Amino acid sequence: MIYKPFRYLLYLGLAATPLLSQAQQKSQYNYSEAFGPNFYTENGTTYRSASGKPGPAYWQNSASYSIKAKLNDQQDQIKGSVQITYTNNSPEDLDFIWFQLDQNLFNNDSRGQATIPLSDSRYGSSSNSFEGGYQLNNLAIDGKSLATAYTITDTRMRVDLPNPLKAKGGKTTISMDFQFSIPEYGADRTGILNTSNGKIYAIAQWYPRVCVFDDILGWNTHPYTGPGEFYLEFGDYNIEITAPANHIVVSGGELLNPDEVWTPEQLKRYNAAKSSDETLLIRSAAEVANKSSRPDKKELTWKYRLDNAHDVAWASSPAFIIDAAKINLPSGKTSLAMSAYPKESNGGNAWERSTEYTKAAIEHYSKKWFEYPYPIAVNVASNVGGMEYPALSFCGHKAKAANLWGVTDHEFGHNWFPMIVGSNERLHGWMDEGFNTFINDISTEAFNKGEYAMKYGKKNALALTLFNPTLEPVVNSPQTMKERNIGYLVYYKPAYALHLLRDEIIGRDRFDKAFRKYIEHWAYKHPAPNDFFRTIENETGENLNWFWRGLFQNNWQMDQAITEVRYIELNPEKGAIVTVENLDKLPMPVEIEATTVSGKKITVKLPVEIWERNNKWTFKLPSTEQLTEVRLDPRSVFPDINPDNNIWRSK
Repeated sequence: MIYKPFRYLLYLGLAATPLLSQAQQKSQYNYSEAFGPNFYTENGTTYRSASGKPGPAYWQNSASYSIKAKLNDQQDQIKGSVQITYTNNSPEDLDFIWFQLDQNLFNNDSRGQATIPLSDSRYGSSSNSFEGGYQLNNLAIDGKSLATAYTITDTRMRVDLPNPLKAKGGKTTISMDFQFSIPEYGADRTGILNTSNGKIYAIAQWYPRVCVFDDILGWNTHPYTGPGEFYLEFGDYNIEITAPANHIVVSGGELLNPDEVWTPEQLKRYNAAKSSDETLLIRSAAEVANKSSRPDKKELTWKYRLDNAHDVAWASSPAFIIDAAKINLPSGKTSLAMSAYPKESNGGNAWERSTEYTKAAIEHYSKKWFEYPYPIAVNVASNVGGMEYPALSFCGHKAKAANLWGVTDHEFGHNWFPMIVGSNERLHGWMDEGFNTFINDISTEAFNKGEYAMKYGKKNALALTLFNPTLEPVVNSPQTMKERNIGYLVYYKPAYALHLLRDEIIGRDRFDKAFRKYIEHWAYKHPAPNDFFRTIENETGENLNWFWRGLFQNNWQMDQAITEVRYIELNPEKGAIVTVENLDKLPMPVEIEATTVSGKKITVKLPVEIWERNNKWTFKLPSTEQLTEVRLDPRSVFPDINPDNNIWRSK
C-alpha cells in the first residue's frame, strides 16, 4: 500500500524540522547500551533457527478457498459463498478457528470507526453514515450445520469445532454464505469509482478469511482498524465471479474460461498479448461504448485460479479499457501484465503506460531478487490510491508519469513483500512496506535509463525528519503510531536503514546476497523481525545488534562531532591528531575528509567498532602540510542530526 505522506516525501521533497541548533556539550552515548550482547532475548528453536532460517521443525497451517460470488451493480452489493479447506500442521490439536471479517470495519459500531479521528484520515470519516459489514448464514463444518457454533466480535469470528482438529495434518472444511454492501471508499483498500462509462468496483477483503495460527502468538486475532494490514495463511484459490455481461472482471489469477467471457476478437488479442513484448490493446477506448465489445448476454461468470497465495482480489466494470503484454522471467517462463482503466485515465503519459510499468517492475524484481510466481499481474485504475494483492494492484485513476510509475512499481513490489515473504503486516508493517520501498528505489534507478530516478540531495538531511525525537520506534505496529508518522516509520525510515546497511556498512554485493537469501529462506512462509535480523547477520558475518537497536527497536539519534584538531609537535609536516566524539546514542562508522592548503583531499574511514568501548576517538591524520578544513561525513550519507559540529576550519 502506498502511503500518502510517503508519496509527498518522494515527489515533493522532504519537509524537515531542525532538531538541534547547537552541539550537545555532554555525550549521551553509552557503549554498553549500544553494543551489549543481549539483543536477542530468546535462543533459536527447532521452529526458527538462530541462523535466521526456518528451523528443521518449522510448520505453518494452510487455508484453501473456493468462492462463488455475484455482483449486484444496482444495489452495490456482493452475495457469495465460501468453502475453506483448513489444514492444521501445528503440533497441537485445535478446538476452534478464528476468522478475519474485515468488512465489519465498515459497521458503524466497529472499533475501527470509533478510532477514526475528527481530522482527515485515509481510513474513513468519523461522520461516515455508510452502514456496512457482513451478513453471514448457513455456517457448516464438514457438511454439518452449526448455526450457533460461532461468536462474532468486531472484525473477528471464533468458530468452535465439534471435535478437536488433529495436529500435524488434520483437515476440516468450513463453509458459509456471506453478503455485504460495498463501501464507496473502503479505508483506501476497496471502493467504487464513478466514470462516464459506468462504475469501477475494486473488491478486496471481501470474503471471511482464516486468521494465522503460528508458533509466536498462537492465534493472531488483532482487530482490523485500518492502519494495520494483513497476516494470512497460504493456500490455493478457485473463484467464480458473476457480473453483468457488459462488465469485464479482472482478478489476480489464471483466467480459466477466456473463451466464455471475451468476444472472439478480444480473445484473439488476449492470446496475442501473451507473446508480445509490446503493449497490445484487448479492448480500446473507442470500443468501450460499443455494445458489440461485450458478449450479448445478461450476465457472465468469470472463473479464476490462483495457487500458493494468501489472498485474492478482483475488479469489475463496464468502463474498462484493457491492454496487456508478456512478462519475461529468468527461468524462461512468462507471465502476463494487464491493465484495466477508464477513458478518463487514458492519454497524457498516464495509464496507457501502466502495462509497460508493470512489466518492467516485475521483470526487474524477478531478475534481482526472486522470480515472480503468478500467471498474471493486473493493474486496476480505481479510487483506491494504491493497494496490493497477489497478482493484482489498485492504483489511483488520476496518477500519471512519475506518480503512476511510483505507485505501480510500489504496489507490484509488494508481490515480494508480503505476498511471497509472508510477514505479519498487522504487527510489523515495516517488514513489508519498508522492504518494498527499499527495492522500489533500486528498480526506479533501473527503469528506462532512470526516467523517473530522483535525487534527494544530501542524505543526512533526511535525519531531520526520520530521526525526530518525537517519532515512535520503527518496530511499533502501525496501530500504535500517530497516523501522520506511519509514512515515515513504516515506509521510509526502514528503507533508509537498508540503504545505509547496503551502501555504507556491509557493501552492496554482500548485502544483496544476504537479502536474496532472506527471501529464499522465507518464501511462502511467515518470518518475524528476528528472523530477518539473524539472516542478515549470519549471511554477512557482521554483528549488527547496535544497528537494529538504534534504528528499529529505538529512535536513537546520531551526533558525531570534531572536538579537536592539532598538529604533531606543532609541526604540520608530521601530520595531525584529530579527536571525534560520539555525543548521542546512535553509533555509526566515521568518515573524515581533510583539505590541505594546497587543495589536496585526505579521506580517513573508521569502522563503527571504534565506539564499542569509547565515547571519543583520537587518530592520526596522514597529512604533511597545514590544513584548512577537516569535515565529518563529507558525502552526507549518515543520519547526523547536528551537522554544525562536523567541521573544523583553520583560524
